[in-house]
Amino acid sequence: MTLANYRVRRATLDDIDQLMVLWQSMHFPADELAKRITEFQVAEQAGHGVVGAVGLQVTERQGRLHSEGFTDFALADSLRPPLWERLQAVATNHGLVRLWTQEQAPFWNHCGLAKPDPEALEKLPAAWRSMSGGWLTLKLKEDIEEVISADKEFAMFMEAERQRTARTFQQARVLKFIATLIAISVLFLVMAGAFFVMRRNPQFLHH
Repeated sequence: MTLANYRVRRATLDDIDQLMVLWQSMHFPADELAKRITEFQVAEQAGHGVVGAVGLQVTERQGRLHSEGFTDFALADSLRPPLWERLQAVATNHGLVRLWTQEQAPFWNHCGLAKPDPEALEKLPAAWRSMSGGWLTLKLKEDIEEVISADKEFAMFMEAERQRTARTFQQARVLKFIATLIAISVLFLVMAGAFFVMRRNPQFLHH
């Protein structure tokens, strides 16, 4: 197969009939997917129309790859890479931070999607948590809200450290002031004692 004979693009309403046939052949809920046709990227073969499609549902700045289908799965290995490239571009344009899928083809593992650990699974949008089946996920970039939160925590930590340091210096200044007062007081007492002794015993000055 020559990829030059294929074009990957966003689905339009003109593709609805072909996609309905494709979804029905895959036993997907065709009527429901038809209402969300703009989620789909399609591979189109010159002279044959749509031969492959995959959806990208977006919510909470995360994307779900779903409903992958081909008119002939012999084309799948060749069409998945350009479809994946297109999906990545769409994800970037939407500013997505993470992708999810329940597609089980090995290709998606090779793209970097992997079984989520418990921490990652907590980030799965609530709208998708009722869907049965195993998940794969891929973190695309840092969530700006997490970065901002981390920055705020760091700023709060630095402010607390600054205040603690300021208190320490303040305490040191107070202690230094008290020590100075004590030293002056002791010196005054010594001088007063010496003056008193000399007043009582003037002969000390003649020794």
